[in-house]
Amino acid sequence: MFCLSVKKAIQTTLKVKRKHYKGEEMTKKKDKDTVKKRCPPAMNPEARENQMIALAVDLAEQQLRDGTASSQVITHYLKLGSTKEKIEKEILEKQKELIAAKTEALQSTKRIEELYTEAMEAMKDYGGRNENVF
Repeated sequence: MFCLSVKKAIQTTLKVKRKHYKGEEMTKKKDKDTVKKRCPPAMNPEARENQMIALAVDLAEQQLRDGTASSQVITHYLKLGSTKEKIEKEILEKQKELIAAKTEALQSTKRIEELYTEAMEAMKDYGGRNENVF
């Protein structure tokens, strides 16, 4: 989840972009909306990790806009946009789906075995082979 202040900062950035593309001058003075406030503390480690990722991406974006990004940051985002990276992502998604399907098939097989066992026990009772009937 994004903090409200991060959302405002993104919206302000988009407004500045629109002004820039329309030919208006970009001002260098800080706007009230661009001041980032502290986000509330995360409730669990996963949420904290998501906060840190969002901050890192925002910082990388700002560095790219300012022209101060390191070669590693530039290379990272160039790789994300490459065809090879997109294909690798697609392969990983398909592998994830395959693993889920295999897991479901194993669970289904286990359930079928249980049903066969129950049916065999019921047939024994019906056929009179069980001594504990009376």
